[in-house]
Amino acid sequence: MPTEPDHLRIARVAVDVPLAHLDRPFDYLVPEAMAADVTPGVRVRVKFAGRLRDGWVLEVADTTEVDAKLAPLERVTSPEPVLSPAVAGLVRAVADHWGGTFSDVVRLAVPPRHAATEKAEPPERPQPRWEVLPGVLGGSAAGERYLAGVRRGEPLRAVWNPVGVFGGPGDWAGGLTDAVGAALASGRGVIVVVPDADALARLSARLTDVLGAGSFATLAADAGPAARYRNFLAVARGDVRLVIGTRAAVFAPVHDLGLVVVWDEGNDSLAEPRAPYPHAREVAVLRASRERCALLLAGFGRTAEVQALVERGWLVPLGVPAQEARRLGPAVRVAADTDRALERDPDAHAARLPRDVFGVIRAGLASGPVLLQVPRAGYAPALACQRCRTLARCPNCSQPLRGDRARDGFAVACALCGPLEGVWACPECGDGRLRAPRVGVTRTAEELGRAFPQVRVVTSWSGHLVDAVDDAPALVLATPGAEPFPSAGYAAAVLMDAGLMLGRPDLRAAEEALRRWLAVCALVRPAAEGGTVTVVGEPEARAVQALVRLDPAGFAERELAERFETHFPPAARLVTLDGPQAALTDAEAAWRPVTGVEHFGPVPLPEDDAWRLTLRAPVAEASELVGALKGYLAERSSRKAPGSVRLRVDPAAIG
Repeated sequence: MPTEPDHLRIARVAVDVPLAHLDRPFDYLVPEAMAADVTPGVRVRVKFAGRLRDGWVLEVADTTEVDAKLAPLERVTSPEPVLSPAVAGLVRAVADHWGGTFSDVVRLAVPPRHAATEKAEPPERPQPRWEVLPGVLGGSAAGERYLAGVRRGEPLRAVWNPVGVFGGPGDWAGGLTDAVGAALASGRGVIVVVPDADALARLSARLTDVLGAGSFATLAADAGPAARYRNFLAVARGDVRLVIGTRAAVFAPVHDLGLVVVWDEGNDSLAEPRAPYPHAREVAVLRASRERCALLLAGFGRTAEVQALVERGWLVPLGVPAQEARRLGPAVRVAADTDRALERDPDAHAARLPRDVFGVIRAGLASGPVLLQVPRAGYAPALACQRCRTLARCPNCSQPLRGDRARDGFAVACALCGPLEGVWACPECGDGRLRAPRVGVTRTAEELGRAFPQVRVVTSWSGHLVDAVDDAPALVLATPGAEPFPSAGYAAAVLMDAGLMLGRPDLRAAEEALRRWLAVCALVRPAAEGGTVTVVGEPEARAVQALVRLDPAGFAERELAERFETHFPPAARLVTLDGPQAALTDAEAAWRPVTGVEHFGPVPLPEDDAWRLTLRAPVAEASELVGALKGYLAERSSRKAPGSVRLRVDPAAIG
């Protein structure tokens, strides 16, 4: 029976305890001295299981269902309400959807408190000048209708795949700024999520030019604790209505949210690497549904997950017709990566480029920089026997051998043991000669530097990033995602070793390869200005054909149809459990009663005593499956079962 406290209020608190069986609110009495400060969203300290712990006030009520005597709140850590009811509800929904706990997700949503920043006088922020906007997204009839609806405050949902940055309408930052301006003009707030610091810097520069400095807040982990919390407080207090940031910004407590935008929605940087591993794109979809606001998912490529929403009618595409896309983008051609093509020229064989590609490079260098995308960093990331092509492994530890640059030109080394001592001999055929079946960006730059001795060579990869290049002729070699931004567009681009990117043992390999290739196409001048892209690979590959047509929507449509045939996400839901074999066996009692669930494994993992069980369920039964497994983890947690079990829902890598 509910009990009525005499005069004290009841605070329902989410205690910061990550244990699954304690993933629920707990009631505490609010002392009279704290009554003025205890409101939904404030941080408090409570006594829990004999220890002082942090907590969040979710609700303040007059009654409780607890029959026992309630403990009082120990203190209010801060009277600042930083967890709004809307965000608290989103946190709960994300935790339930991905099989996590409230405690895990709220750490993603709210940055750590910075007391000095909280007490400081907030900086003055100007209102955005949203009437001065470019006309990128409104370049098509569908885009203009979308912007008009957002200006009226309608909860419209769309997907946008721009083409040809240097052709005009592909300016993604300008298109996102169009959508931002439309939402701000309606008097509502906006969240824009981008995958990395480079995209954040470019969008920030565009918004500063158009809306004015200080008119928006940036939320990113690398901003530093004080700056990040200062910007977060500006949003929570309602001083700023526009937020841009990386994946955690999707939880920003924007008042009267009118639009959520996610750029490069297929980028794996948008997937949270910490439990419960939510993807910012899916969180944005969930938030748009809960708060009835507009949504824009955008990127040069399109994922099967987004295509599924398009085919359901939940998202409307804003793309241009195929003929217009080919006019705006570069001309894309295929150079077959076959032994016959490579044997024509020994130099081409060393650089893994057919002869025709050298002509493309020479023609491009006549008018500007030429980009070569190389899938792997390093010099020779893998070596094989020259005669039988067997992968070369270290005789001591069996790790793959690699080639490194040395004073005399080349050195064989192991990642664990260092430089190889003695002479290597193939265990299969006894041959001691080595070849590099795939070479890295450093070796490729070396080979091309010899072929074009008078041309400047620029290399860029993770750990050695080059931000931008000018319009002077140069050979620019970069790994995927590390391409420098060209001031006037690349004259030509070469996508090397397409088969290597397509051959990764991952369900999303082709989708990811096309996304990265289309991002390169966006950096190349349009075909009308002589821009060309040459992909070195098999012409029959579906992703290569989609690239030639500059058709991410068509590729996503066929990819989704194949996922339905094979029952992979998003046509079904995959759930993995990693842990001791005995624990995975015990989990059968939880998942077996759920209708339609298939199981695969358990199979051993490289970690000691770690196994993986994979479960596949129809979409309609996914919530029941995740709930049942959460219940199993809660039961294990309550009895302190030995070993750790990790639950993942629709993992980013499926291979």
